[in-house]
Amino acid sequence: MRSTVAGLLMAAVFLLALDGVLAAAATPSNPLGVFDGQSDVGSVSPPGTARFDAATGTYLLDSAGANTWYHIDGFHYLWKKTSGDLTLTADVAFPSHTYAHEPNPHRKGILMIRQSLDAGGAYIGIGVHGSGLTALQFRRERGANTEGIELNIEAPKTVRLEKRGDTFTLLLSMHGEPLHPAGASATLHFKEPFFVGLGALSHDVDTTDRVVFSQVSLQPLSSPPNEARSTTFSSLIDIQIEDQFRRAVVIRSLPTLLQSADWIPGSRSIYVHESGHVIRVPLLDPLAGGTPQDVATPGLVGCAANYGLSFDGQWLAMSCAPAKGEQHEVFVLPAGGGAPRQLTHGTAPSYFHAWSFDSATIAFTRGRASKADIFLVAAAGGAETRLTRDSLNDGPDFTPDGKFMYFDSMRSGSLQIWRMHTDGSGAEQITDDDNVNSSPHVAPDGKTLVFLSQAPGSGDAIGPAAIKAMAFDDGLIRTVANVQGNRNSFSMYPWGDSHHLAFISYQSRGDAP
Repeated sequence: MRSTVAGLLMAAVFLLALDGVLAAAATPSNPLGVFDGQSDVGSVSPPGTARFDAATGTYLLDSAGANTWYHIDGFHYLWKKTSGDLTLTADVAFPSHTYAHEPNPHRKGILMIRQSLDAGGAYIGIGVHGSGLTALQFRRERGANTEGIELNIEAPKTVRLEKRGDTFTLLLSMHGEPLHPAGASATLHFKEPFFVGLGALSHDVDTTDRVVFSQVSLQPLSSPPNEARSTTFSSLIDIQIEDQFRRAVVIRSLPTLLQSADWIPGSRSIYVHESGHVIRVPLLDPLAGGTPQDVATPGLVGCAANYGLSFDGQWLAMSCAPAKGEQHEVFVLPAGGGAPRQLTHGTAPSYFHAWSFDSATIAFTRGRASKADIFLVAAAGGAETRLTRDSLNDGPDFTPDGKFMYFDSMRSGSLQIWRMHTDGSGAEQITDDDNVNSSPHVAPDGKTLVFLSQAPGSGDAIGPAAIKAMAFDDGLIRTVANVQGNRNSFSMYPWGDSHHLAFISYQSRGDAP
């Protein structure tokens, strides 16, 4: 009997102890939840604060601070030092303010990865603004200007920052649907260990704002996406080329194949080849993509992603077959719709590449993947003029003054950018490096050349690529954007004006958690 009572007492003590352990697990002693520390990064006065409310499972950050932009920061950061691939997920909310004036619309709650806690350090983060704007913002190295990819949408319910190797992706859920990519991703390298956490700022140095993060989850990623079940997401993006204003905006993003963005100066629409046909995407203000409209191509089949709108906006050139099983030729049809008119009649397939700026002449290529040459033909029709007769020559585009044509060629042994007069004479090599350089386009003011640069051996596969710009006044070449792409990312004329470009970036998504 005594042994039975003693046993019951010992069991009760054990259950009480176990209950205490469970209570401690349910209410962590760490006041910062899953994070280890907090810091003001840059100038924040009064100092910011962060705390974890175990009862509600929320993180409350109070901070003043000017911004995270250009080459310096001012915000409060709740962080954990870690390594490896991971996801950081949260709902971001701004409680009603208690001060007398209106909040700054650019106040932000941020999900961020940083190399260091130094102001001006390399970072990448999802900034959810008080106005509802959501953006993937990043600084590639300490002291560099911040770059950003914006989504002009209403504020999402949930956002996730995903790190897989050196690739960082913004995922979101608008109303509770499964998290999905939104078209914003970037490639950066961080040395391990690095910092990951939550940030807040008021965008007003004299005001302290509160940001509430709920449903916060910090999880490791132990395996790559399932390639056998992956989906290609394509994003049509506008980017400003100046280093100090490196702002990009997602115009259209969806899980299908987009190719060959075509944008002419002053146009309030961008054309794009989507799932085998051309669509026109109206541009909204603030910048975003409106409801797309199909471009009719009556009587034509198999239209390729080689097409383009004339600079006067009146005509659309297409590379299509007149009937199933026949080879591609170049056709011209009214931009507003109408019967197509065949321009080329070759012994090999012909593919449109460029309009002259006076909309009178079309440049096209004829041939196969291993051997092609550049031709000209009047948009009104007539005899063709052959400009090249060697190797592989592709991607021709006119200069605004009509005196020169830039193109890519294998004549030096690797694919590089070349220039020649529009009669085919005076060819000279412009780039000479170890990369595969293609698809040159001169800005409408004639001051800048942009082109696609890929690693040697890239072929047609989607992979790391860069859009580069060369200023004609000094010849310096700089990177405008790093993308996951191929030639279809940047093949047609991309300039909306002399400061903005359109391009396509791709993401391959598997079974991400």
